[in-house]
Amino acid sequence: MVLYTAPFPNSCLSALHAVSWALLFPCYWLADRLVASFIPTTYEKRQRADDPCYLQLLCTVLFTPVYLALLVASLPFAFVGFLLWSPLQSARRLYIYSRLEDKGPAGGAALLSEWKGTGPGKSFCFATANLCLLPDSLARLNNVFNTQARAKEIGHRIRNGASRPQIKIYIDSPTNTSISAASFSSLVSPQGSDGVARAVPGSIKRTASVEYKGDEAANGPASGEAAEGSSLEDACIVRIGGGGEEGGRPPEADDAATGGQARNGAGRAPQGQTPNHSQQDGDSGSLGSPGSPSASRESLVKVRAAADSGGSGEPGATNSKLPYKASGAKKAAARKRRHPDEAFDHEVSAFFPANLDFLCLQEVFDKRAAAKLKDQLHGYFEYILYDVGVYGCQGCCSFKCLNSGLFFASRYPIMDVAYHCYPNGRRSDGLASKGALFLKVQVGSTPQDQRIVGYISCTHLHALPEDSAIRCEQLDLLQDWLADFRKSTSSSSTANPEELVAFDVICGDFNFDNCSSDDKLEQQHSLFTHYKDPCRLGPGEEKSWAIGTLLDTDNLYDEEVCTPDNLQNKSPGVGQKGRKDLLKGNGRRIDYMLYAEEGLCPDWKAEVEEFSFITQLSGLTDHLPVAMRLMVSSGEEEA
Repeated sequence: MVLYTAPFPNSCLSALHAVSWALLFPCYWLADRLVASFIPTTYEKRQRADDPCYLQLLCTVLFTPVYLALLVASLPFAFVGFLLWSPLQSARRLYIYSRLEDKGPAGGAALLSEWKGTGPGKSFCFATANLCLLPDSLARLNNVFNTQARAKEIGHRIRNGASRPQIKIYIDSPTNTSISAASFSSLVSPQGSDGVARAVPGSIKRTASVEYKGDEAANGPASGEAAEGSSLEDACIVRIGGGGEEGGRPPEADDAATGGQARNGAGRAPQGQTPNHSQQDGDSGSLGSPGSPSASRESLVKVRAAADSGGSGEPGATNSKLPYKASGAKKAAARKRRHPDEAFDHEVSAFFPANLDFLCLQEVFDKRAAAKLKDQLHGYFEYILYDVGVYGCQGCCSFKCLNSGLFFASRYPIMDVAYHCYPNGRRSDGLASKGALFLKVQVGSTPQDQRIVGYISCTHLHALPEDSAIRCEQLDLLQDWLADFRKSTSSSSTANPEELVAFDVICGDFNFDNCSSDDKLEQQHSLFTHYKDPCRLGPGEEKSWAIGTLLDTDNLYDEEVCTPDNLQNKSPGVGQKGRKDLLKGNGRRIDYMLYAEEGLCPDWKAEVEEFSFITQLSGLTDHLPVAMRLMVSSGEEEA
């Protein structure tokens, strides 16, 4: 399939569209600014209360007549631009595909080794988030603002969180042989003067003061070559001796490698942290001083490598007992986890998981914000789809002012793409071309030249709470469209398979939860019989550790939830929006990550290794992102 890198099939139409948008944009921008000036966020209200001069109010009074006069003057040009823009939308393509051509270290994209379908299996990490990147006047209805600056900061945080190296740490002591809490942190390997990451020697000390240096640490494994079938995130495991013991063996069981930050390992953010619009390039959870170079990068973990050469006294010697390949540990029969009552690990993380493979985003409506987000994420993801959807009167029933808001980024090549607009949106939701984006990606190839592929579906369902029937209809359409997409893009036959399906994942903002009685209709939908929700026990019943992903917009800038660390350290449900009729649970979980156990390669099995709720975007959006890591392995290896 040919992927479209431009919104129009030829340069003539692109030029006409550029002219029409140049005529429309001044009116659009002035109207947006004018309306935004009358919708203050709670942060701005607090600033006004603390400002005896009422400077913001004075600026509004002075600039409103200017905006209004310019808006009136721009209306004739906007009318002409609209007459030119509207018919052009029938020739517009459904998405824009962008690929980072420079894949070297200077380009910033993480390097991947091709999976051959052999060895102990392969893990794939998925994340989804609703970013609320609307025009500023509309974003303020959700108590967030400065859409352009937020887009750049969100991309920066995701890139830094995903590209940090992942090292697993074991505590070797007589009383504790399980994986320590520190193993859920990703630490930075010391780097030599040549910029190449080194194996971590000696003991490692975790401290509250953190620094992260190096160019996003996205240039391959810490040392050596990853074993066949293992991914970059599995390249290094470090064991720390405890209780004075030396030379012990690592635990036979290996926990799933996770990119999250341990709850007790997160540092504390400075008091009075400013919100999204005025932050530095680093996280709000950064602990470096605002003026220091480290404050402009994501704060992770400071690694202090003490020289340990087994008594040789040579500071540069590396203890050969410390590095281990994760692929060997994954073959162990027993698996010790932090949560023995669960088949996989779960946590609330202050960071996006390390070695994130696929990112599905919703509500990236603003085209300028989407371009800024794309530029930031291309520092890690090689393949990106953005500006997905339709405009004007085509395909869907009503006139569409906004695109679908869907955005997809991948480290693996995209083979096929399909998009469908839901035809039944109404009222305010009918103005956006909400729909479903279907993708087929290639994640490897077997020694017999069979492609190893995966299917990912990203969607955003109808938002109005009283329209349960509409959401159920959209879920029906989602399943039908996905079945058609898999059938039309499959080049395999049962007798002679040319492709092996490794995973089938559905994610997005479903706009209903699994606890509210008002959402009972959606909770019992057949989608949940074909796809598995790691957080769900059954209709209306959540697992005890699952928390809501919809935050209370009125409290976004409260000190207890406005930074990643503060929100992470709060008890479940704090700062989250819920309904009065919640049956049980810790807030409204409306952002879903589902996976299929059927329809895959018969010899393979997909299992969840980790599931995390992510607080790294606190203060930047009104949703909590969620992430899931799947392990794809053969049944023989499991046995």
